[in-house]
Amino acid sequence: MDSGLNKRKLRRERASAGHQLGSAVGDWFERYFVLPVLGQVAQELDLFLDNRFIQRPARGAKILWQDEDRNIVDYDFVLELQGSHTGIGIPVGFVESFWRRGARHSKDKARDDSGKLRPMRVTYPTARFLGIVAGGDFTSPARELVLNQQIDLFYVPKIKLIESFKDHNLIMDYADNANESVKQRVASDFEQAFTEEIKLAVADSLINNVGVGAIKAYVDRIRVKLSSPPQEIRFILRQDSQPVIFDSVGEATDFLASPRFIQVDMIESYVYQITYSDGTEFERSIDSFEELCKLHGQMVTLANHMDKF
Repeated sequence: MDSGLNKRKLRRERASAGHQLGSAVGDWFERYFVLPVLGQVAQELDLFLDNRFIQRPARGAKILWQDEDRNIVDYDFVLELQGSHTGIGIPVGFVESFWRRGARHSKDKARDDSGKLRPMRVTYPTARFLGIVAGGDFTSPARELVLNQQIDLFYVPKIKLIESFKDHNLIMDYADNANESVKQRVASDFEQAFTEEIKLAVADSLINNVGVGAIKAYVDRIRVKLSSPPQEIRFILRQDSQPVIFDSVGEATDFLASPRFIQVDMIESYVYQITYSDGTEFERSIDSFEELCKLHGQMVTLANHMDKF
């Protein structure tokens, strides 16, 4: 019986070897490549970068933000203005990142992450930058889907990651038709060799392989997006009455012949519209004047902040 349990355990370990290797590479990519790049953005633009690699008393374990429909979504990175470890700031950028070893389901991943990011554009007028940092095998149709959603894409092809690991005698990939024993061996060798020192060294190699110029261009894209000032701002007041209810078609028809909506029941709401210098627009319906003032104040704060750069 013990022998049978050991065999089943071994099969589970082999079956999960590919997944474990993928998770290790993905975690490394997010922490040692994406985090430093976005950290450079935050430092240059005097922003706070929220991410899962820091403990932040201002929030719980996850980086959660609410959209205008009150859906709560977890993000990988959020750039905040006036944020700190003890206080949540004004969101100005949301970024998702991932590593994909294979091309399968690339469009599904593109659709899912785009779907997470888009609502922030219509919720916060300051959420000027929405981006994805993708490493690995991410197909052309998937990349096109992301860009068509007006979401920035920083793409690191799989070959550049493979080369960066090879520079330090590490194999982090295997053939698609590899059997489980091969996957297990690759994963085991990788885990043993992947020390903190090697993680940092591979990250330096990847930066060189991607190109310092490409990273600088990405930082500049974020800067330009956040710096695009409003060119036109519109406040629209809307008034809607409470519903007038009838029990019959005839009563409703008679009312329309001489309608009398009760003014005391009128409900005020607002539409906040902004057209930016880069041609993009923000529009959101807002239930209260106080919320309108809050959102506009945040947009003014961002515009004044970016004027310094």
